[in-house]
Amino acid sequence: MPEADKEGERYSVDQPQQAPGFFLKGTHQLDWGMKNRMARVFDPASGRTVMLAIDHGYFQGPTTGLERIDLSIVPLLPSCDALFCTRGILRSVIPAECQKPMVLRASGGPSILREELSDEQIAMDMDDAVRLNAAGVGIQVFIGGEHETRSVHNMTKLVDAGLRSGVPVMGITAVGKAMVRDAKYFRLACRIIAELGAQYVKTYYVDEGFETVTASCPVPIVMAGGKKLPELDALTMAYNAVQQGAAGVDMGRNIFQSDAPQAMIAAVGAVVHKNMKPKEAFDLFKSLKADADRVFAKASFRGAAE
Repeated sequence: MPEADKEGERYSVDQPQQAPGFFLKGTHQLDWGMKNRMARVFDPASGRTVMLAIDHGYFQGPTTGLERIDLSIVPLLPSCDALFCTRGILRSVIPAECQKPMVLRASGGPSILREELSDEQIAMDMDDAVRLNAAGVGIQVFIGGEHETRSVHNMTKLVDAGLRSGVPVMGITAVGKAMVRDAKYFRLACRIIAELGAQYVKTYYVDEGFETVTASCPVPIVMAGGKKLPELDALTMAYNAVQQGAAGVDMGRNIFQSDAPQAMIAAVGAVVHKNMKPKEAFDLFKSLKADADRVFAKASFRGAAE
């Protein structure tokens, strides 16, 4: 087995990677159709995105907050930049008149009932993504997992199909239960995913060294929302991620499991696109939540009076 080199240290986080002629790093030499789809997911004005992740059901069923996507998620569509979902949900629930870009989960396999989740396969054909007018597809990559090689090959097959069709691939870093979630692991995982062709990467935020993860990845990174946090903590995490080089977020539970999802997605959007400080964004959240509560109380009183 060849000896591995020592990991590098010169990340030059203060020198952004250049992308002449296009607003997203690492994408300026892609085909027109690929860049057009990327420009639908990422706002050209800010260079960032607020993706709403609702693909959880592909392995864990009706997750809290996603029991009725028609009731909990469809009303949020105007407030997100893109939706990350499965093709089954897209066809069965999402209105066809919706103009938001759709990024489709393209991998699957074991359910939450299984101990080992890395045994995934490609779960949709790229032709179907084109048929559904998808702006991209996402696939889990288990660097360091039991089925690492297969998941890497799954991604590269999807990248090849995407290049033929002009559909970008988002590689998703999947961290095993026993793995350390630190900057060193995410530098490795994100770089491998980018080196092997994914047009952008979804990964988790870490408190120490996240700027080295984004700097050493030659394509855009979007931050995964992860587990449900208190709203101020989630807004702080999103703010820190974009200030440290992330091109936005792909957030799920911290939006749809919030007590006020509409208010939360608006606050996240202010953080991502307007660089609003977390405390100000939290005040915005509380204000919007209070307004919504007043409208609900007034409607309830009117209904009771009738």
